[in-house]
Amino acid sequence: MNDTIKLIQDHRSIRSFLNKDIDDEIIDEILKAAQSMPSSINGQQSSVIVIKDKETKAKIAQLAGNQRWIEEAPVFLVFLMDFYKTNLAAEKNGLNQVIHESVEGTMVGTFDAGLAMGAAIISAESLGLGIVPIGGVRRSPDELIKLLNLPPYTYPAVGLAVGYPKDHSRKKPRLPFETYKHKEVYQTEGLKEAIDRYDKDMEVYLNEIGLEKEENWSKYTSNIYQSVYYPKVYQTLKDQKFTNDK
Repeated sequence: MNDTIKLIQDHRSIRSFLNKDIDDEIIDEILKAAQSMPSSINGQQSSVIVIKDKETKAKIAQLAGNQRWIEEAPVFLVFLMDFYKTNLAAEKNGLNQVIHESVEGTMVGTFDAGLAMGAAIISAESLGLGIVPIGGVRRSPDELIKLLNLPPYTYPAVGLAVGYPKDHSRKKPRLPFETYKHKEVYQTEGLKEAIDRYDKDMEVYLNEIGLEKEENWSKYTSNIYQSVYYPKVYQTLKDQKFTNDK
């Protein structure tokens, strides 16, 4: 196993950062790695907004549900699905873009933004930086869209807080590998038992880090998934012209 794989497998989210700036050159190298990821049809339908302004970070932290680490991180990145650029290409060629109106387009845009963020995570961690992904950028997307002056055909998919770690958090256990790797076809046999084992592992982990109120993985996850926890996404997607009716 090489050093890159070791680095990826040692990932942990960091929510406590040193008060130390990150040079623009470092951020640029991280984002060049992100931009180098593959994208559907080479459409390159993602982009990133780099935020260092303290007031802007504080506002985003509040919009995301008072996640203070957004404000404390020296850099906050917002990964967008971005069909605004491809729409400009369509207009240049006298054509009418419709992909952004489809579920396929939304899947393509979010997946490509995710690929880009994955590369950014690995690149940042390889440079000794810590990160934590922030789905909370979708909590109040209408206000975030206005704050970041996002044009139609763009949407904030996910955020990433980046900084020098104040301390290294505990590595969180993952579900048993057999629940992730399926040979040839999806294997349902043994999944319930594997989840039972994982719940016990998570109970130990959560107790050790002082989050015993979450109980275990299945309890915590199923409690959240009883509802759509960011209900504004549907309407704001439509407002940004992602109608999802095709």
